[in-house]
Amino acid sequence: NFKVSGTTRDLFGDGFAFWYTKERMEIGPVFGSKDLFSGLAVIADTYSNHNGPHNHQHPYLSAMVNNGSISYDHDRDGTHTMLGGCALQFRNMNHETWIAIRYENDKLTISHDLHNKRAWAPCFSMEGVKLPTGYYFGMSATTGDLSDAHDVISIRTYELDTVPGVSKEERPDIMPEAELFVSKQQEQQEKKDNEDSGPSMSGMKKFFIGLLVVLGLVVVAVVGIMIYQNQQENNRKRFY
Repeated sequence: NFKVSGTTRDLFGDGFAFWYTKERMEIGPVFGSKDLFSGLAVIADTYSNHNGPHNHQHPYLSAMVNNGSISYDHDRDGTHTMLGGCALQFRNMNHETWIAIRYENDKLTISHDLHNKRAWAPCFSMEGVKLPTGYYFGMSATTGDLSDAHDVISIRTYELDTVPGVSKEERPDIMPEAELFVSKQQEQQEKKDNEDSGPSMSGMKKFFIGLLVVLGLVVVAVVGIMIYQNQQENNRKRFY
């Protein structure tokens, strides 16, 4: 349950985040907490730092899963590391607004009640999200040259009932990951590798094609010279 408000209409920032992380929170550059975290971040980003057109509007609600090896890219508003998200105009509402984060059977679901209807509206959901047990909950917010008031009014946590057939074992030692995000990273890396190797292959092809053209011209020139010399020889024989 939260409220974000400010006195300006167009220029404001920067946002707040909900954390479920391996270590206790430390002050840092990612919405007030440290970068290279291990766990889950649900980010309510109110300011677009991206230099150029975005494929979504701000404020924007998104999620990121990290194993401690990925840095949050502020200049791109975390676009390339987010699992999913939705545009959500939650600033300066006349009522309190709500976000629900549900994690069940390795499925992460983010919902919201923006219009005080006492009903959840979907933001996004993703299967195959692996999160360990025993991490810490936290909240943080930040402002830069711009400002806003970020009020966290309450946080409620619920333990879900385990359905029959699902393991109840704790899993504190697994690595946080999102399977779909990992596969996307692999695809992007393969695409990058292909793009990197593409120009060199193209250059080799151009080289061999050029070499064949030059050899062809040399052969034509040699044959032409031989024909010319043969004609000259025949002309001399007729003359004598």
